[in-house]
Amino acid sequence: MKKLKGIALVFIGLFATVTLLSLLIPNKVVIAKSVTVQADSLLLFNKICDLQNWKNWHPVFMDSTVKKTYSTLPNAENSFVTWTTNGHQNKLVITKKQYPFVEMALKREGENDVENIFSIMPIQEQGNMQVQWQTITKLKWYPWEKFSGIFIEKMAGEGYEAALQSLKKSIEN
Repeated sequence: MKKLKGIALVFIGLFATVTLLSLLIPNKVVIAKSVTVQADSLLLFNKICDLQNWKNWHPVFMDSTVKKTYSTLPNAENSFVTWTTNGHQNKLVITKKQYPFVEMALKREGENDVENIFSIMPIQEQGNMQVQWQTITKLKWYPWEKFSGIFIEKMAGEGYEAALQSLKKSIEN
């Protein structure tokens, strides 16, 4: 009985330590990726705002096996696209459109919403624009979710980078 009590105390202590350590981890994960594109800023803005155009540059939307459903107005605030991946429903909604920024919310069943912000800014080189894609993921207080937040950039960052490179190719070609 004393061994069992000792083991229980060790597990309780370990859980308390992990929980306290997780409180030191921020509850928000921000990923920012950017690409330089030689194009007009309004053209870029319209390509990003038009969700039906994403099939020309975003890897998930380029996949013809993924069935997508678009709202009736694909290029306006509150317009959306829905699709299913791995049995989970996804919904991308344009929440705010104000040139040169586009804000979107990615909603997934059973997960926290991910805020997406696209910004288009001129850079010093004539005719070049910088497109930045920033995602903000808010984490719950659960220790396992906070610790998983450490790896979100490694898991998702490459996908954002690939999508931006594909956007650049689709516009410059």
